[in-house]
Amino acid sequence: MSALRPLLAAAGLGLGIATVREPGPRPAGPAEAAAAASMPARRRLEFLAGRRAARRALRAVGLDCGEIPRSGRRPVFPPGRAASISHSAGLAVAVARAADPDLPLGCDLELRPLPRAAARLVLREDEEELLDDREEPFRAGARPTGSGWTVTELFSAKEAAWKALAGPGLGLACLDEAGEGPRGWRHARPMGSLRDLRVGPAEDGMCVVRLRADPARAVRVRVVRVGTGVFGYVLGPSATLDMSAALG
Repeated sequence: MSALRPLLAAAGLGLGIATVREPGPRPAGPAEAAAAASMPARRRLEFLAGRRAARRALRAVGLDCGEIPRSGRRPVFPPGRAASISHSAGLAVAVARAADPDLPLGCDLELRPLPRAAARLVLREDEEELLDDREEPFRAGARPTGSGWTVTELFSAKEAAWKALAGPGLGLACLDEAGEGPRGWRHARPMGSLRDLRVGPAEDGMCVVRLRADPARAVRVRVVRVGTGVFGYVLGPSATLDMSAALG
């Protein structure tokens, strides 16, 4: 993951990384302590690792941040600060942006590939042509331009976009920052599902993910391969595309 820092920095994003195995994980303040106290041990370690990753991501773009409380299951950052958090297999990552924190932010880490059978829970019929015909052909690094996508890549792209599009008034419920991983598609979402987003290819091996109910609301997402897993992150809003093409 550390090797991705220059790639994210070029996009104006800071990367923070933390693990559940770091010694002496402690809440950064009373709000974090109160939230963590009610959690099972494993979830508490993930929660605290996510907070550490978020503070490190903000620090990478020159912003300090103390404790990060939550509203419901959503992290609440001080004014002028924002980050997106993801967890997978004991690793927590976060991305943050210093310039214009109101721009959409979202990331998703998947270190355990999803089975091909999960496609029906992530995609609709008009997206299935994006799938690679081979069974989860992973290779670390940037994905080849023009190649098909694995279920895991498309899942990660949509998860990252969901977080970016789940802001106030965008019509999506905010996904808990710990609701990722191979079990993420089983988590209940109060409003809609990943199938309510449509993903399509964009330039340079990226993709565009948009709300089906309002296609003008869209973000650009890059998905990179990390070992046998993937990391997806939102670069920013997408330029308006021809709606007839976008909706097929």
